[in-house]
Amino acid sequence: MPRPSRSTLAGVLVALWAGLGMADTAAAEPPIRVGVLAYRGGDHANAAWEPTVRYLAERFPDRGAEMVPLDLPGMDAAVRDRTLDFVLTNTGNYVELEARYGVTRVATLHSSRAGASGASIGSTIIVRAERTDIRDLADIKGRTVLAGDPDAFGGFQIAWGEMLKAGVDPYRDLKELRFSGFPVDRVAFAVRDGTADAGVLRACLLEELAAEGRLDPARFRVLAPKTMPGFDCAVSTDLYPDWPLARLASTPEDLAKAVVVALFEMPADHPAAKAAGYEGWTVPLDYQSVHALFRSLRIGPYRHLREVSLVELAREHWEWLAVGVLALLWWAIHSLRVEHLIKVRTAELRTANRDLVHEMAERRRAQEDARERQKEMDHVARLSILGEMASNLAHELNQPLGAIANYARGCTRRLEAGTGNPDQLLEVTRAIAEQADRAGQIIARIRNFVRKRPSQLEPIDVNDAIRAAVALCEGQARNGNVPIVLSLAGDLPPVPADRVQIEQVVLNLVKNALDAMAETVPGAAEDAGRKVTVSSARDGEGRVEVAVADHGHGLSEEARSRLFDPYFTTKAGGMGLGLSICRSIVETHGGHLRATDNPGGGVVMRFVLPVANGALPSGEEQQHHG
Repeated sequence: MPRPSRSTLAGVLVALWAGLGMADTAAAEPPIRVGVLAYRGGDHANAAWEPTVRYLAERFPDRGAEMVPLDLPGMDAAVRDRTLDFVLTNTGNYVELEARYGVTRVATLHSSRAGASGASIGSTIIVRAERTDIRDLADIKGRTVLAGDPDAFGGFQIAWGEMLKAGVDPYRDLKELRFSGFPVDRVAFAVRDGTADAGVLRACLLEELAAEGRLDPARFRVLAPKTMPGFDCAVSTDLYPDWPLARLASTPEDLAKAVVVALFEMPADHPAAKAAGYEGWTVPLDYQSVHALFRSLRIGPYRHLREVSLVELAREHWEWLAVGVLALLWWAIHSLRVEHLIKVRTAELRTANRDLVHEMAERRRAQEDARERQKEMDHVARLSILGEMASNLAHELNQPLGAIANYARGCTRRLEAGTGNPDQLLEVTRAIAEQADRAGQIIARIRNFVRKRPSQLEPIDVNDAIRAAVALCEGQARNGNVPIVLSLAGDLPPVPADRVQIEQVVLNLVKNALDAMAETVPGAAEDAGRKVTVSSARDGEGRVEVAVADHGHGLSEEARSRLFDPYFTTKAGGMGLGLSICRSIVETHGGHLRATDNPGGGVVMRFVLPVANGALPSGEEQQHHG
């Protein structure tokens, strides 16, 4: 249907206006205030629209007119506060103001660049010309896109709808979606400078910037270009109706009619029309396409569609709801069955738990009995060791006691003869005290070794335990003419252990080594190897290793296979418990005991123990005993 000419419409409106008989308005009325969306900034808005507002002022000399350039938030606030009479804004913003504040469009701008349909608002999505990696809208996924404002109709919302058609959600699929704010010229410059991969412009803005000489259009490429009949600007979307002039709900109807008549009568070549790039004004166009876009995006007056009701949800997803109901029914039946099984299993578990508690109590009593028997066996083993060493220990005690007796008799004789010198007597009494201390130390070591006591794990220095155990064997070593050589590492960390039990292990191993050496025949050729070596060091895993090496007769195959069996012994009169108890003690401490052949002949008994936190001073010491 052909559109009525502007002159015909103007004539009809003038006739209607004349028929109303209202020719003049009161001179005291305020000027007509027109709010204009300054999407490219205040200076551009003044240059483009000030001539139009000036034209209205000339048509209403008694009131005059003034322009108020606003951004989108300012436009919303001005309409809300009713500080304007008319608004000239983009199509999308008008739809929001219409739904929110009841503004009414009274005329639609007819752009000089409008297509055959009269629509001229669209979006142009641009990239740099050399970006061969971005060919169509689908390629902007994972990219940075810049637009003017989320509420800008041509500057974002139309492009948003086009992106969704291409399968790209700008709020989910982009690396970053940024907004430059007004003026939207910044978008083109950001794309040119490479700070954004793509930009969204209002249709024809690229051509306007090129006409102003502010950028070279050859440096840009339009994504998804569309050809619109009669529309000479590059565009990536469909076209929508141009900007409307709308009156506020508080604006008098007669004033709105008079303003519309004045605009319809503006000639197409009027300077005001040329300044803003339009050919005139026409009756309000159909904005249903704008409503359809907003409905699909669920924005503006259709923002409530984002909140889906339960009824709509059930209607849209009834299949899944049916599956959910069946799943709940199955779950309820399954829960009843499980609850019944739980009651049955609980009763069975209570019975089993009572039996288990009784069994655990019996097991604890058995373990306590085993520990007590182990303690008794350890104590008996220590007594047995000392029993076997009794003659050697008696000899060790007789030495300091004999020395004390000799020193005392010497003092007595000198005193009886009257030849006692105080200095000599003082030296003798000191010697008596030293020998008494020596005897006391021997008795203290024996008492500590044989007394019954609970196991006490604490960080100990293994070297100290080795020296204490070797001291008890010195008499046997001296009598057998077998020296004990200590090779103790000084950088050993503390070991969490019971000191007496570790001394018992070392003492038993050293005594066995001395017994093995006693069976060898001493000779001049063999004296160099006739010794027992006790060493300590760190093994490859950071543990402490103690080794006792002898040069005795070694182990037979039978002895090697039964070495740690209880009651197995190769010594006449032996109990066969020593090595078994030693292995039990070492394993209780988290280590292990093993026997290997000595390359020089004989046996090397080794045991390792885990270490505690901390470390001892470094250094090495070598000491000979015997």
